[in-house]
Amino acid sequence: MEQHRTRPPQQGPRRGTPPLPPQAARGGKGAAAGRAGSGAGSAGRRRPGVSRPAPARSPLAGALRRLPNPRLTGLGGGLFCGAVMVLLGLLDGLLLGSLTAYSVLFVPVCLVTAAWVRRGDLLTAPVVAPIAFALGLLPVAEGDGGFLGRLMGLVTALATQAGWLYGGTLLAGIVVLARRVALLRERTDRRRYPV
Repeated sequence: MEQHRTRPPQQGPRRGTPPLPPQAARGGKGAAAGRAGSGAGSAGRRRPGVSRPAPARSPLAGALRRLPNPRLTGLGGGLFCGAVMVLLGLLDGLLLGSLTAYSVLFVPVCLVTAAWVRRGDLLTAPVVAPIAFALGLLPVAEGDGGFLGRLMGLVTALATQAGWLYGGTLLAGIVVLARRVALLRERTDRRRYPV
């Protein structure tokens, strides 16, 4: 059984479509030629039957998409990383007193910071990570007392935990670089396959 259309077709442009240029709105031969020319021009840009390729999905990408997705500014990323590392340093100083445990916890903080920084501030994540590491070491580093003793304890802790510091910063840089490449690829796809 066929069902016929009961609503009359709407006159005028649809929602979301750009208005017609003045020469096309006036009608006449120029409008028909303009529509034919614009159809030929758009067909030249976009080939019929060619669709935008679907991006490949990996299990890791699916797992990352399920995580919370806040977008931090460069300053917000620095404050987040610094605050978390100071909190971890205080907890480690009170409970464990282990520089290795603090340094191991630095790596996931770097990854989360690099994943949560917004696109415009990507390069700040590898910069703020070592600063946050040093700030968080203040409560953990052992010193003889006084300012100079605490400073020597901080320098010693930085020297002994340099591998974790470089590793976390390198991982933040890799995440930022991967996000940057994905952003550039997305822009290229948008230019190549306009919607």
